[in-house]
Amino acid sequence: MTNRRSILAGLALLCAWSAAAPAADLPRKAPPLAISLTNGEQVLLASCKGKVVAMCFILTGCSHCQLTTGLLVKDQAEYGPRGFQALAAAINQDAAAAVPGFIKSFHTNFPVGIIDPMKAIDFMHHPPALVPHMPLLAFIDRQGNIRAQYEGDNEKFFGAGQEQNLRAQIEALLEESPAVGKGPAKKATPKKGS
Repeated sequence: MTNRRSILAGLALLCAWSAAAPAADLPRKAPPLAISLTNGEQVLLASCKGKVVAMCFILTGCSHCQLTTGLLVKDQAEYGPRGFQALAAAINQDAAAAVPGFIKSFHTNFPVGIIDPMKAIDFMHHPPALVPHMPLLAFIDRQGNIRAQYEGDNEKFFGAGQEQNLRAQIEALLEESPAVGKGPAKKATPKKGS
């Protein structure tokens, strides 16, 4: 009985800590990131410096991730010539096998690769004790600073206005002069996973 109480007390403390976990500090410098492509090559986030980047961590079977990918395909076509770069990295266990079919199905016009889930969690400053709601999306300015980030359960961003929200975030960062890089930051509040 004592062990059970200790375990329950420990779980209660963990839940209390998780619920009180702070939102990621924004803006912040984007850490180094390498996405492994299925052809054995890597895409380094650092190679996108000078561009506005939407870094999307996905699960290939997640309908919200698929919708976001479809919208990013449109955004890449429209905003790519102005200096926008979408990137996606799958974190699911079978990602190496699933990504080629995902790329073909969604006709991606930007790099989609694979990354270790913990690297995605670290990149997003997501509390490791909480299950993330997918997709995880970070917007990076031309100077390499994460200016905004969102988790899939953020209805204000991923709800009915998702397409307009993506476009507004991209346009706002593209309109900044290359020397800028500061401005209003949006914080994503992590929530307990299901």
